[in-house]
Amino acid sequence: MQPQHALEQLTARMGIEILEAGPDAVVGRMPVEGNRQPYGLLHGGASAVLAETLGSVLSALHALPDRFPVGLELACTHHRSATTGSVTGTARPVHVGRSTSTSEIVLVDDDGRRVCTAKLTCLHRDTRPLVS
Repeated sequence: MQPQHALEQLTARMGIEILEAGPDAVVGRMPVEGNRQPYGLLHGGASAVLAETLGSVLSALHALPDRFPVGLELACTHHRSATTGSVTGTARPVHVGRSTSTSEIVLVDDDGRRVCTAKLTCLHRDTRPLVS
């Protein structure tokens, strides 16, 4: 599903795994270890990376091959901290259109407690961005 060069990028460095991917939901997991801020808590930016990854994959499932999704806006609300284990996220579509899509992404800890709720809107471009 991902181009080979994508596996060498941020998702791999963060330890993100896509567990399920379909038009109704994309599920992925990320370890807390290695993604903590200086006080030992899961970094809010790491939660944002997981959320945007899952929402972008969901948008791609709806937009490709005719259009190419890119993130337009990401909003995250952090509800509680995580210090060990992993966080699992589920992205579900809120809106799917020709030119944009919006997803809600819910991240939970290993005990099923909500860690973060995010909303991602992607723009569906006519052309693929240039990658060098």
